[in-house]
Amino acid sequence: MTRRGAESGRVSLFLAVAMTGVLAIVSLAYDGAGQLRTLQRADNLAAEAARSGGQMIDRASAIDGGPKRIDQVAARKAVADYLVVAGGVADHEVDFPVVGVETQIRVRVRITYRRDLLGLFGVQKTATVTGEATARGLTGP
Repeated sequence: MTRRGAESGRVSLFLAVAMTGVLAIVSLAYDGAGQLRTLQRADNLAAEAARSGGQMIDRASAIDGGPKRIDQVAARKAVADYLVVAGGVADHEVDFPVVGVETQIRVRVRITYRRDLLGLFGVQKTATVTGEATARGLTGP
């Protein structure tokens, strides 16, 4: 083999290794940004779902002049309906923490992000992100 042929092989090997490294960096940036967008989407959906559930107050109690409490059954339904319509999300949790004397609504939404490029490097092909939001019972004027 001539010297020129041997050098050509070393250059090709170097380029293959370098391009693999560049592809790995691009994959990290691409899938990292995608996962971050998915996390932001989960947080936004949780916040809107919590607001939707927080609007479901116990009307009978409020009309009689009693405390304005969240109707938990109606709130759970409002959250589920909102998440299905707005985001196609079924994986969520709803609970009602008590802060002081007030019952609030907390929604956790889980969305799975599919890693398009990092999967090529043996990284787990999906990542589940969780968004969470809490709201208070809302009443109009």
